[in-house]
Amino acid sequence: MALSNSVAFFIIVTTAATLNAHGITKIDTASQAAEALRPIAGELTFILFACGIIGTGLLAVPVLAGSAAYAVTESFGLRGSLELPASRALGFYAIVGAATLGGAALTATKIDPIAMLFWTAVINGVVAVPIMAAMMWVVSSKKGGIAISLPRWVKILGWLATALMALAVVLLVWSSAVAP
Repeated sequence: MALSNSVAFFIIVTTAATLNAHGITKIDTASQAAEALRPIAGELTFILFACGIIGTGLLAVPVLAGSAAYAVTESFGLRGSLELPASRALGFYAIVGAATLGGAALTATKIDPIAMLFWTAVINGVVAVPIMAAMMWVVSSKKGGIAISLPRWVKILGWLATALMALAVVLLVWSSAVAP
């Protein structure tokens, strides 16, 4: 996780430095994002960008479909796991299939994929705050018979991360309200 976050951080910094240096401050389409790579990749721009997008999709689709299946089956008390054969976890595998087909169906819509990625990230960030707070409350609370023995520094870091996420959401709302 630390390695992937480090890579993501340096991609963001490098992209921002490259785009800003060439006067590109707003990207609305995948084509514009690919074109922004031209100063670095030259004629291989679109091949490089396509490989990156396809690779990301090949990594993301199974993870997202699987996590959706785990969440739904856990919520409804169904049996489900990638370790079980399909005959013993029909609901689980049906959800994996439906999530994969649903994602594929989005490609046939007029929804802008860049906007979809942006708003998905915004929604995930906003929804993460109450989930993180609830998780931290459960692991920090001595009530309810849950006995989780975490070191104090882990709880402090957890609450700090929750506070930082909440601050990020507040700043997002504030910047959206005052933006011209």
